[in-house]
Amino acid sequence: MSSSTSLASALGNGLRKLVGKPAKASAYRLFDVQLKRIIALSPSLARFVFTGAEVGQICTLAADQRIKIFFPSANGQPPQLPRQGSWQTARRNLDAQSCPPMRTYTIRALRREALELDVDFVLHGINGPASAWATRASIGDRLQIYAPDRAFAGDPGGYEWRPPRDLRSLLLIGDETALPALAGILEHMAHAFPEVPAQVFIEVPGEEDCLELTRSPATELNWLPRGLLDAGHGEAMVHAARELARLPRPDSHARKCNALEEIDIERQILWERGAPDTGGFHAWIAGESAAVMHIRRHLIQERGLDRKTLTLMGYWRAGRSFD
Repeated sequence: MSSSTSLASALGNGLRKLVGKPAKASAYRLFDVQLKRIIALSPSLARFVFTGAEVGQICTLAADQRIKIFFPSANGQPPQLPRQGSWQTARRNLDAQSCPPMRTYTIRALRREALELDVDFVLHGINGPASAWATRASIGDRLQIYAPDRAFAGDPGGYEWRPPRDLRSLLLIGDETALPALAGILEHMAHAFPEVPAQVFIEVPGEEDCLELTRSPATELNWLPRGLLDAGHGEAMVHAARELARLPRPDSHARKCNALEEIDIERQILWERGAPDTGGFHAWIAGESAAVMHIRRHLIQERGLDRKTLTLMGYWRAGRSFD
């Protein structure tokens, strides 16, 4: 065999190896979906069931698994971000009329075999791209979702519900935007920690938004309807943290170590994750950022709780819009 034949054979074998090698899966990727049905939950809440050929390849690891949803652009076109290459770069290069708005949501349920994905929406009128779409949505509407890829071998992240294995008491506080995650957490508690006492406070717009949620007998569920309480957004959450929550005794050492830097919630998102290896008490608090900031100060500065026991997420700001 000649040297040229050997070289051609070697190059051919190398090319076949490269072509045959599967691409490494990313933690998250884009999925094309369409709306299958809408289920009314209450005057302020609705469940949107999405389907698609690849929905069975989506992964979820926790009750508060986050995804990003892309909505129709200002010109009315459904999102068509590229499935290959960088969708972020492609989106940045679009003009304002063609750029699909992006918002973060929680997976409420995933049924892979049925190719169904549930996402609960808060209905608050036509005052933003997501709420406007939800108000006018029709069966068959096409969207895109950026979600964890089941083919990814590692932990994709995108969730904060990581309770310590030796959890002994739990505090949950949130508003209606956190209700899908809170409902999932209560279901997980009923299964994994049925005897652990949990105190739960959920602020919602009105009495009819107080839903029946699956929970353990050890869970104390308190609904805080703003209409009934004549309260502004976040006020009932703050009141619950200050006056109603049963908190552990202050930790004098933790209080000395709890240097609390201020966060400019007008410019950035308040997001602090507790440590999963801290046993005993754990708190998961999510909702409007000013309310969560107030609760943060109270629990850490005034009550001296260890910051490692607190997961605090102020991911939306009244009067502001974060992409």
